[in-house]
Amino acid sequence: MSVANTAENTKKELFSIAFYNLENLFDTIDDPDTLDDEFTPKGEKKWSMKRYKRKLYKLAKTISEIGAATADKVPILVGVAEVENKTVIEDLLDAEHLRNSDYGYVHYDSPDERGIDAALIYYKEHFKVLHSEPITLLIENPDGRRDTTRDILYVHGELNGETVHVFVNHWPSRRDGETETDYKRIKAANTLLAFVAGIEAKSPNSNYIIMGDFNDGPKSKSIQTLMQLENLYNPSEKLLSKFRGTANYRRQWSMFDQIIFSHNFLNYEKGTHSFAHANIFDEEYLKEFKGKYKGTPYRTYSGRKYIGGYSDHFPVYIQLKYNP
Repeated sequence: MSVANTAENTKKELFSIAFYNLENLFDTIDDPDTLDDEFTPKGEKKWSMKRYKRKLYKLAKTISEIGAATADKVPILVGVAEVENKTVIEDLLDAEHLRNSDYGYVHYDSPDERGIDAALIYYKEHFKVLHSEPITLLIENPDGRRDTTRDILYVHGELNGETVHVFVNHWPSRRDGETETDYKRIKAANTLLAFVAGIEAKSPNSNYIIMGDFNDGPKSKSIQTLMQLENLYNPSEKLLSKFRGTANYRRQWSMFDQIIFSHNFLNYEKGTHSFAHANIFDEEYLKEFKGKYKGTPYRTYSGRKYIGGYSDHFPVYIQLKYNP
């Protein structure tokens, strides 16, 4: 067999699983129940249908190409954050580069005050949803009021016939300071651990894929709290460097976007999946190409200024090899 054929066969055996923070994917309609006014045609960001469609096109193109260098198909699972509602997900899946892929999605409206949620997009041929639900994060602010943050999305399904528990996260932000908000993300980690404990009580040694924008790096207290579940592996630790990450703030790279999975995926067994590799999808077209922010994510807005990019985060992905 030629080298080319061997590479082609390897491509067919690899499946990409991705996570992407889409940076404020809002439609143009004002929702009276959420703080989405700035993302309307009359809002301060002058969010128009033309800008919305341009963003959909760019995000769909990006998703369709994640992992394409080593796999011959679009990602079979894509966790997304910062989507406003079902409509924007459907519009994304109907955009040019994704409309011919047989994708479904799981989404629930969360109590986030801006109306942004997490969702899971899945390739129907390779993933079957058995059950899904939102996991509520009950967090109180120092003044005793509830912090209305995003739910954690839980999806129980079959990945090429192998049972897996998927969690899509978008943990509370650092807007009021990293140290001041630490407790919120630690609470998110403990909420997730409690839910997993319930699964383990019924089905020990289950398969887990935990992805998201955690607003914390791999070595933070919250992620280390999550890693108390000893059968988890986090490849993201090896991806972060002084020169590379998924988001850049004040010229410092961070690795808030991560995909963590259970050790089961490090084993080889017939009819299961084995971890092949992990990476940041940071192609040149996703980066600022000039100026002081050159090389950082090419975002849609810089403050109020529209610059027409993709997102302020790069996607991350892992690839699993199916063992027939």
